[in-house]
Amino acid sequence: MSAPNFWAVVPAAGIGSRMRASLPKQYLPLLDATVIEYALRPLLEHPLVKGVVVAVAEDDQQFYRLSVAKHPKLRTVLGGIERAASVHAGLVALSAEADEKDWVLVHDAARPCLSQTDLNRLIDALQPGDCGAILAQTVVETVKHSDGSGCIEHTLDRRLVYLAQTPQCFGLHELREGYAHALEHGWLVTDEASVFECMGRRPRLVNGSRRNIKITHPDDLALASFYLQEKVSSCV
Repeated sequence: MSAPNFWAVVPAAGIGSRMRASLPKQYLPLLDATVIEYALRPLLEHPLVKGVVVAVAEDDQQFYRLSVAKHPKLRTVLGGIERAASVHAGLVALSAEADEKDWVLVHDAARPCLSQTDLNRLIDALQPGDCGAILAQTVVETVKHSDGSGCIEHTLDRRLVYLAQTPQCFGLHELREGYAHALEHGWLVTDEASVFECMGRRPRLVNGSRRNIKITHPDDLALASFYLQEKVSSCV
């Protein structure tokens, strides 16, 4: 039996209001490119990833001005208002060419510092019988649980707490059907793992780098720039 292929979906229809910028955060300039171009590079360059689908907003003209839009492994699909709808649209589009048993990597358009090392670690961690796996960061600070009114209710055991990252990798068929069910029933799902959690499944956690940050606030751009420049310097 042949090994399954890997594909990728990148939801990029959001506006990123917390950045307080005139452009959606995925199109903000970062060194010699844009945030989304850096996010796409590890996926497009990986030999096991056969194709990448980017879900864009209906009125998006920025993406098509980027040179990466012409990459032979990439195509676009119309995304939705919410992230879940964009990912589902990408999965439906993939179904026309991918096998139902193939794996799909879902990656945030605003995570420009993903390394090939982390991507390989995620792919290599998948075990027979797994529903999927995600990159996640261990927590080093003491973590408090709020009572909802601004006071501490209790302290969490940080040994059991992880910060979810992307990519998150799941089987195409199960992820597509899971998202369809979640959207139909109004489940609150903020990432792919939570879709499977709602179905009683237990995705695998794979340690990811702290450098795999998500651009959310203005200060994050400077940090991403530092990490990327340091990466270039180490390769010289």
